[in-house]
Amino acid sequence: MMRKNIFLLGTMILLMTGCNAVISMQGKVAGISSGKFLYQDGNLVSEYSADIDAVWKACEKTVLDLKATDVQKDRGIATGVIKAVIQEERVTIKVEYAKKNLTSVSVFVGTVGNNMASRLIHDRIISNLSQN
Repeated sequence: MMRKNIFLLGTMILLMTGCNAVISMQGKVAGISSGKFLYQDGNLVSEYSADIDAVWKACEKTVLDLKATDVQKDRGIATGVIKAVIQEERVTIKVEYAKKNLTSVSVFVGTVGNNMASRLIHDRIISNLSQN
């Protein structure tokens, strides 16, 4: 019980100071960030205040900008997945309709996830989205 209280107290302190924290529960890893990103099981997830079509185009342009190879796209009405190889790393970008003018994007890089590489891809998506 004492260990649990110390863990919860430590987590709360990290959250209040704006630092990043990583929590492991039942085999799942969830990262809590002070920004608008969530790192979970190797996926870096963010929501964009834009229509899914605009976000999808920004993701396609990002893959093109990063000179991806072996690009595979699968797009439906409310979801889409782009799989590619960027700088010798497998990348999966999942785009999902959340609600009107809100789209969720998940980026997974490598075999276990790479937070920094995923963030760079999100930054490029943001840049391409702002150009539209």
